Amino acid sequence: QCRCTTEDPSKSFQPDTGRIEVFRSGEGMGIRLDSASAFAGAIISPYYDSLLCKVIARAHNHKSAAEKMKRALREFRIRGVKTNIGFLMNVLSNERFLDGTIDTYFIDEHPELFILPASKNRAQKLIYYLANVVVNGPLTPLATGLEPANIKPEVPPYPTYGSDPPTTFRKILIDDGPDAFARAVRQHPGLLLMDTTFRDAHQSLLATRVRTHDLKRISPFVSHRMSGLFSVENWGGATFDVAMRFLHECPWERLEELRKLMPNVPFQMLLRGANAVGYTNYPDNLVYKFCEIAHKCGMDIFRVFDSLNYLPNIIIGMEAAGNAGGVVEAAISYTGDVSDPTRTKYTLDYYMNLADELVKAGTHILAIKDMAGLLKPRAAHLLVSSLRDRYPDLPIHVHTHDTAGGGVASMLAAGKAGADIVDVAVDSMSGMTSQPSMGAIVAELEGTPMDRYQFRVGNSV
Repeated sequence: QCRCTTEDPSKSFQPDTGRIEVFRSGEGMGIRLDSASAFAGAIISPYYDSLLCKVIARAHNHKSAAEKMKRALREFRIRGVKTNIGFLMNVLSNERFLDGTIDTYFIDEHPELFILPASKNRAQKLIYYLANVVVNGPLTPLATGLEPANIKPEVPPYPTYGSDPPTTFRKILIDDGPDAFARAVRQHPGLLLMDTTFRDAHQSLLATRVRTHDLKRISPFVSHRMSGLFSVENWGGATFDVAMRFLHECPWERLEELRKLMPNVPFQMLLRGANAVGYTNYPDNLVYKFCEIAHKCGMDIFRVFDSLNYLPNIIIGMEAAGNAGGVVEAAISYTGDVSDPTRTKYTLDYYMNLADELVKAGTHILAIKDMAGLLKPRAAHLLVSSLRDRYPDLPIHVHTHDTAGGGVASMLAAGKAGADIVDVAVDSMSGMTSQPSMGAIVAELEGTPMDRYQFRVGNSV
C-alpha cells in the first residue's frame, strides 16, 4: 500500500497547499484506489490530512506487486501541488526494498531516495502555449522582412446638417422614462435595427479587439448619419474584461467617451444576469451597483440573459437594470427548432412559458437571443407571431448570428411576423459568426411596409 499525499519530500515531507489543477489516477488489474479529496479544482488546505489517495497493489509476490504499484504511480498526473509520488517511485525501485532486507534506518541510509526527477508537465505547457497563440497571435517572427504598410484609415467627410445631431428615441427615454420609450418603439410603423458593430460584431469576428480609439473616430458619423438606429450595442459581454486584460483600456472611460460623441443614439449592453459582465455569480449588491454606475456613465438599454434560461439569474439582472433607471430587455436564449414537431425539449410551449415569466417580472422589451444562429426563418415566424399574439403591446427584439448563412432570411421573417427590432452589423463587419448584413436587410426592406426604419421625432422617413 502507498499513501499518495501532498507532502514535499525535499522539505522533510512538509505538507503542500494549493489548488489541484490536474488530477488523473493510475488504475488497472490488481490495483485498488481509496481516494480522499482528490479531483481537479480541489483546494488542499493546511488544516486537514494531506492524503490524496491510497493505492493498493496485489500480486503473487512482493516484486510483482511492486511492479504493479510502480506502473500505477507512473500513470498518476497531479498538477498544482507537490506530492510524494517521486519518493515512492524511488523506494519501489530500490533493490533492498524489493528484497525485503530493510530496517528502520532504511531511509537514513539511502539519501538517493530524495533525488526526485523534475516534472516536465508537457501537456499543460502545450495547452498554455496553444491558448496563448490563439488569444495573442503567433510568437514567431514574420516569414518576410517586409515592413507592414503604414495605412491610417480615414473617415470620409460627411454633411452634419447642423452642429447638433438629430433627435431620436433617446429623447423620449430621457424625458418620459423607459415605459414611454417602450411604447414609442412599439408604435413605430417600421422595422427598427440595432447595430452590433461596436460590440458583438467585433467580439464574434475579432475577439473583441477593436480599440476605443477606433470606435471614437467613427462615432460622430454614427451620431449624425445613422441616428435612425434603434440603438448601438457598444458595451457588456466580453468588452469589459477584454478592454482591461488585452487592450489595457478602461471600459468605463470607453462608455463615457462614446456617450459624449453619440449623445443622441440609445446605447445597449449585454448583461449576463447575476454574472454581470464576468464569468461567475456575483453578490446581488455588486450587480445592482454595477448597473447603477453603467447607467450613470451613459448606458440606456440592458439586455439581460442567462445562457441556460435560469430564471433567478435573469431576474437579478432585470431588477438591477430597472432600479438603475435603464430599459430592461429580458432575453430568451434560443436553441433547438420550434418548427420541428419531433423536438420535444425546447418546444414553443417552453419558450412561451419562459416569456410569461419574463413579462411577469416587468421587462420593457422581450428579446429572442439566438446565440448559435439556429433560428430558421420558419421557426422565427412561428415563435415571433406566437409572442406577438400573446403580447400585442410589448416590443419584440430578435438577435441572431449569421453562422449558418440564414440570418438575413430569419430576420426578415421575424419582422414580417411582428418583431419590432432586429440585430444587424455594418456590411464589412457582418456575416459568419457576426450578425446579418445591415445593407442586405435595408435593401430587402426597401419598398415594403417595414421600410420606415429611420426614426426622427416628428418626422419618419
